[in-house]
Amino acid sequence: MSALFQPCTLRDVTIPNRVWMAPMCQYSAAPEGPETGAPDDWHFAHYAARAAGGTGLIVVEATAVSPEGRISPYDLGIWNDTQVEAFRRITRFLVSQGTVPGIQLAHSGRKASTDRPWKGGAPVGPDAHGWQPVAPSAVAFAEGHPVPSELTVAGIQEIVGQFADAARRALAAGFEVAEIHGAHGYLINEFLSPYSNHRTDAYGGSYENRTRFALQVVDAVREVWPDDKPLFFRISATDWLEEDGWTADDTVRFAADLKAHGIDLLDVSTGGNAAGARIPVGPGYQVPFAARVKAETSLPVAAVGLITDAEQAEKIIANGEADAVLLGRELLRNPSWARHAARELGGDVHVPDQYHSSV
Repeated sequence: MSALFQPCTLRDVTIPNRVWMAPMCQYSAAPEGPETGAPDDWHFAHYAARAAGGTGLIVVEATAVSPEGRISPYDLGIWNDTQVEAFRRITRFLVSQGTVPGIQLAHSGRKASTDRPWKGGAPVGPDAHGWQPVAPSAVAFAEGHPVPSELTVAGIQEIVGQFADAARRALAAGFEVAEIHGAHGYLINEFLSPYSNHRTDAYGGSYENRTRFALQVVDAVREVWPDDKPLFFRISATDWLEEDGWTADDTVRFAADLKAHGIDLLDVSTGGNAAGARIPVGPGYQVPFAARVKAETSLPVAAVGLITDAEQAEKIIANGEADAVLLGRELLRNPSWARHAARELGGDVHVPDQYHSSV
């Protein structure tokens, strides 16, 4: 039996296989008007195709907990009821295909208010639907990026509440899994790393202070997210810096803290917080970080990063390096990757009746 196509049960939610879709922004929502931040026909078609292709869990792209939390004016959000209703259309279809619907709740911090990647991704101002970013410290992400406003303690607590409100709306929208985005140089990651967090109050300095905001967000979300549904946390396991950054050792330590606060799985990525970091990209280059967390803690993990072929994914699961794999660009290239992998590995996967002639 293929390890990749065994079900995975977390709390009371059973995911039919371990081929999961990583959250990947589409930068395709309306930037203004009553439909701002709401998924549209593009998002429906995008996610529906991967569900029909046999993907076990789809984690919808980084979805902002507030307008200011978006990476770009074209990002999805879940701060109002119009957005909730639009998401219901997607979650209903995913469930109809046997796919578990998940959502990544996010705040982009100092990396906010940028243009779409295919337009260059540069910061945008009010004349292009932009706004002033916020961060733990008044330190720009990179040259050419604006200096963010340093959050007050009251502002931090407001964002904690926004994460909880977003989780409530995600539940109303039909999602079965919620993931808190603590990676890739966005707001939570900015607090975790001494590279970006220069505060001297209760939210900066020591490990305990730098992790305080993240754990407050986890607690607030876990309080409103049902006990029978799993809560994930995505982390950048390292800043890829030789000093003054978040490290793999920090990640292992933090994984134990996250589990104690009700996190059910750590989604292990890397990088994104230091613009000049050198990252040795290659097939499965982030898997060792997930494997280390799995080996040294009791928290389940998912691996991501240049996982592209069925045999590679199978070995990651069979060797105990991770409990699931999250595919990104490979699922953009091939929405039916899971079905093709099941055929190669002898696994069982959902196939829509309409597609049985293709099996």
